[in-house]
Amino acid sequence: MKRRDVITLLGVAAAACPFAWPLSLRAQQPKRMFRIGILSGRRPETILREALARLGYIEGQNTIYEVRNAQAQMDRIGPYAVELVGLKVDVIVALGGPAAEAAKRATSTIPIVLWGVGDPVGLGLITNVARPGGNITGVTELSTELTPKRLQLLKELVPDAARIAIVWNSNDRAMDLRAKEFATTATRLGVTMVPVPIRESGDIDGALAGLAGNRPDAIMIVTDPVMGSREAATLEFLATHGLPAMYESGDSARSGALLSYGPSLAELAPRAAEYVDRILKGAKPGDLPLEGPTRYYLTVNLKTAKALGIEVPTSILLRADEVIE
Repeated sequence: MKRRDVITLLGVAAAACPFAWPLSLRAQQPKRMFRIGILSGRRPETILREALARLGYIEGQNTIYEVRNAQAQMDRIGPYAVELVGLKVDVIVALGGPAAEAAKRATSTIPIVLWGVGDPVGLGLITNVARPGGNITGVTELSTELTPKRLQLLKELVPDAARIAIVWNSNDRAMDLRAKEFATTATRLGVTMVPVPIRESGDIDGALAGLAGNRPDAIMIVTDPVMGSREAATLEFLATHGLPAMYESGDSARSGALLSYGPSLAELAPRAAEYVDRILKGAKPGDLPLEGPTRYYLTVNLKTAKALGIEVPTSILLRADEVIE
């Protein structure tokens, strides 16, 4: 090869390689900015953004986050979903059932990634977990399916419990599904269900006061943004009235609930981020099977058990993933 041909080839290669361009020219090259919408009822989205950052989605460099958090005022969720669609986000991450339902109503084209949605089939978000089709995929927390296990654990810890209350937000269809599953399991276990539906955070204190006058033997708290907004007050009520309670999140047991059983939302965040990554790289959400948790955590608060005069059986302690002493 002649010298001038070599020089020509090197020149073409240099022109094709951005790293060979002068810094001034490289700085002028446009970057793809991804616009990621996050729709939530109350849950913090920080761990999701951290997971996305580890995959290369850096805010201000190649990513713009449009976060809409209803702060437990669930009537805001619908308008927020419409707002995200109007902003032409590349993908919407929906945290929880109401956010997922609102996103589905707002768009049939923008990809929706579920994060911690309890029963996507029961909610009508998809028809098939393995082949969701449409524009929805993501990670489910299988909370409806866990309801029987939670009630069984509570009954094992409080074997004499004949009347068990369930407190849930009846405005949230995902929570309604759990309450129905509770009723079925209670009948099977020979337990009387004491239903305590609420519709907004302002109902919670009154509902709990009603329980003080019609005391159950134990309580199951169904966690959603509305119930979460009054968790500290609810835990204080339980302690004051000496009521054993099952929660869904380990954080609640660490804060004073007797026990909890469920997946870790933090562990589901990186997996939701992976769905976002695959979709932004060209995958179709309808082709991506939904995934569920790979592990569930049983957390027992021995300090609370002692205060309630409950002796935790060895069978539960051996199964516990975390024991608060």
